[in-house]
Amino acid sequence: MAATLRIQSCWSQALRRDEGEAWLSCRSPGKPTLYGSLTRRGLSTEGVPDIAASEGFVVGEVTKKSILVSCPHENVSTKFLAPYTTFCRIHQKSITCLDISSGGGLGVSTSTDGTMKIWQAANGEIRRLLEGHVYDVNCCRFFPSGLVVLSGGMDAQLKIWSAEDASCAVTFKGHKGGILDTAIVDRGRNVLSCSRDGTARLWDCGKSACLGVMADCGSPVNGIAVGAADNSLNLGTPEKAPSEREVGTEGKILLLAREDKKLQGVGLQSRQPVFLFVGSDAFNCCAFLSSTYILAGTQDGNIYQLDVRNTNAPIQVIHRSGAPVLSLLPYRDGFIASQG
Repeated sequence: MAATLRIQSCWSQALRRDEGEAWLSCRSPGKPTLYGSLTRRGLSTEGVPDIAASEGFVVGEVTKKSILVSCPHENVSTKFLAPYTTFCRIHQKSITCLDISSGGGLGVSTSTDGTMKIWQAANGEIRRLLEGHVYDVNCCRFFPSGLVVLSGGMDAQLKIWSAEDASCAVTFKGHKGGILDTAIVDRGRNVLSCSRDGTARLWDCGKSACLGVMADCGSPVNGIAVGAADNSLNLGTPEKAPSEREVGTEGKILLLAREDKKLQGVGLQSRQPVFLFVGSDAFNCCAFLSSTYILAGTQDGNIYQLDVRNTNAPIQVIHRSGAPVLSLLPYRDGFIASQG
């Protein structure tokens, strides 16, 4: 496994000051962690800071927004990027979920301060406060239109909100435990949710009704994702004809990241199991890279890449640190992962 190089303080602030200092660490699995520091000695005429590293570390290219640091002993280097923009006034406590509208104009976020807010992505100006969940809100996401928000909370309720006037148009009830994740099917006439009660459910937005329980796992389902399945994959046959209220479920597979260390694939229209993969720890999140390749992250820091056509063994297992993998997002030819 690769070594992991980290800056352990808010370096973009610390290194703006002369003699400002940020702490470094380089961790390799099975080896003692190497510690060091970065110190700013001054500023060039172009406004670029002069950064020096302590013994064992080397500073490469430095710009106003990035620092390249390497640890020759472990043959590893990392480019650290300063925040492009920081919004400090939207929430008072930790942010638990965040999404940006398809047009990029609006953000929605939830926090351990008990609030869910819509804000301008350009400047962080708060536009709407979405109030209606009884307890903590765990997840939020925009519909493809960018005008509507889907949320799920510890009150076992799934809600649909107007981003324009903050009204709650629809509330879905049926789960017996807190909702942990959601997914939107195509343009959003149907949505999906998963819960601590061990089930994943398909909902009809127009009728505010549950169209079916997609899976009952007997263990909390921490994350879900829906995507088009490879044509060679057998998704199974529905036991009864799908409801006319189901829109866009054909040819799709639902991924379930389960607390019992299992990653499961289910035919979205058939409700039939497609695969079951057992990992090293509880699965927290999952995502599609393509119709063939999927990702899933675990509590003990593993990221599994799998081929849905053959899940007997992963294509690769990435382990950058032992911190829980909390979310995964496909990006260009790769992906972005967040860890605790």
